[in-house]
Amino acid sequence: MNFKVDQELCIGCGACETTCPEVFELVEDKSQVKLNPVPEELQASALDAEAGCPVSAISHS
Repeated sequence: MNFKVDQELCIGCGACETTCPEVFELVEDKSQVKLNPVPEELQASALDAEAGCPVSAISHS
């Protein structure tokens, strides 16, 4: 499973990094995916981060 962050939508709130720091990190006030593809053991946490994004900037495929 691959995740991406829409840089135009991201407001840099850090919710994703708090929820799943193994996959997401803030760089220059925008979230970045630091691990693709996301290993199976981290997918549930990454999906939680996606669901918790207040501006729906995170997606997966």
